[in-house]
Amino acid sequence: MTTDPMAAFFTLHSELPREGPGEAADVAWAAAKVGLKPNAIIADVASGPGGDIAALLEAAPQGHVTAVDKTAQYVEAARARWMDAPRVTVLKADMARVMNEYDLIWCAGAVYFLGIREALRAWRRSLRPGGAIVFSELCWFTDTPADAAQQFWDNQHPDMADEAGIAARIGAAGYTVLGTRRLSDQAWEDYFGPIDARIAQLRDGADDALTAVLDEAEEEAAIWRAHRDQFGYLLSIVQPK
Repeated sequence: MTTDPMAAFFTLHSELPREGPGEAADVAWAAAKVGLKPNAIIADVASGPGGDIAALLEAAPQGHVTAVDKTAQYVEAARARWMDAPRVTVLKADMARVMNEYDLIWCAGAVYFLGIREALRAWRRSLRPGGAIVFSELCWFTDTPADAAQQFWDNQHPDMADEAGIAARIGAAGYTVLGTRRLSDQAWEDYFGPIDARIAQLRDGADDALTAVLDEAEEEAAIWRAHRDQFGYLLSIVQPK
């Protein structure tokens, strides 16, 4: 197997249905909250392999979803999955430069690549009048997390905030919050379950690089399962002020 860390990452993540926690109920909640039109034009930004596309299409049954990701492997996976779907376009593009205008911009678990303020400011020009942005971001649910959780996320996501901190960043970008929702345990297990199975397939014969990737993925799942009440993803619906 590979000795390259990035190749090892994609060995683990190849053929996974999604690249972060989430479930169709999150999309349905957001669509209802914003009163999404049946013919809405939607951007799924940093879409990964397209785990939310089906739910977005269901939320706008006469609409269109443009999925945007800059990682070739994810673009290929999404195109293979949706190649015969006339209401889906999959583009290889940078999430910092979303083109065209949309009624809804959806970003599941990837806004941290840019930062909340930077992402919301960059995407504002791509919102139609009355449009909304929905994004999920890692969030502390306690002021006193367990040492294991604190240490892990200090390494992985040192800018991680609590709910008030996320709201402050949204406000600093010139947006107002229409609603928030903590992702459910099911949303997390829908992500970790396939990873658990993939790790089991890859353990035997894994080289050092792949073993390190597998170990880190196992650690993340174990920390969440042990301390799920202390952190999670917060889904926020926001609009320009």
